[in-house]
Amino acid sequence: MSATDSRVDWEAVEQSPEFRELIAARRRFVLPATIFFLSWYIGFILLAGYAPDFMARSVYEGLTVGYCLALTQFVMVGVLGLMYLRRAERVYDPLAEKVTRRALALAGERSAAADVTHGSSESTAR
Repeated sequence: MSATDSRVDWEAVEQSPEFRELIAARRRFVLPATIFFLSWYIGFILLAGYAPDFMARSVYEGLTVGYCLALTQFVMVGVLGLMYLRRAERVYDPLAEKVTRRALALAGERSAAADVTHGSSESTAR
């Protein structure tokens, strides 16, 4: 069955407890991670704009506090990305499988009900 199969009742899937659990689990990670990253980034921008003397302090032979903080942005993206991938493998993918099984089961039930209804109407037409 393809992902665009018209037999799948997407509204029923959206209302299913499995789908809601998946969305809630993702939101519990993505929202705090996004807030944390944006806070870190905005803090860096504010320091660059309002504390240029601090950012210009040398840490080691020309390497400044500003450069070090700028490099942490790349590190943070990598760490958050790896954390998301790890969580996706352990939490989100199994939940997505449950949602998929539920959607296919609902589609199978709808298809079977349609076949029964269609079959009974054919037999009464004869």
